Amino acid sequence: MKLSKRGEYALRALIDLGIASELGWPMLQVSELPSKFLEQIFAQLKSAGYVKSRRGKFGGYSLARPMNRIKFGAVIRLIDGPLAPIRCVSQTSYARCSCPDEVHCGLRMLMFDVRNAISTVLDRFTLADIVKITLRKYGRDKVAPPFLDRSIPLTSILSKEGEPPIRGKSRGEALKQFSVSRGSQSHNGRAKGAAK
Repeated sequence: MKLSKRGEYALRALIDLGIASELGWPMLQVSELPSKFLEQIFAQLKSAGYVKSRRGKFGGYSLARPMNRIKFGAVIRLIDGPLAPIRCVSQTSYARCSCPDEVHCGLRMLMFDVRNAISTVLDRFTLADIVKITLRKYGRDKVAPPFLDRSIPLTSILSKEGEPPIRGKSRGEALKQFSVSRGSQSHNGRAKGAAK
């Protein structure tokens, strides 16, 4: 299994939407997300019920279901197809391979284990898990998510280092809070004095 660029962008876009949701920003505009392939990818994600959109000046995309109900394995299957490295071990897209004896094929047995390992990990992790891990890392390194102004320290939107973000602020209130704390961070997005 190899994650395609489309799959990578879909997962990154969902993570950005999840982070934005946790920060109290219910919607992101396409210009705030990775750009390549986005319209097609969002059309797929929308038809599968993962995201919703709103048109207009203040429109954009947001999550259509709770983050703990979005499994990474399901999203990858939607965008890229089966997780199996070869079709003869796929649960969703089986096709006979060139082996004359599938039952005794050592390669097929190995690929079953590979498929099971991949799907076990990808079907275990939800968007909520990955957003939490990502926000924790941003907080530890004192940097802001990539769709925010790079000069805004993430600590200004976290209640305490490593704790869940402050919710319920409007985008304007959050940006006002960011503009007050801009001086505490260097141009490259790292806090002054942070270890390199």
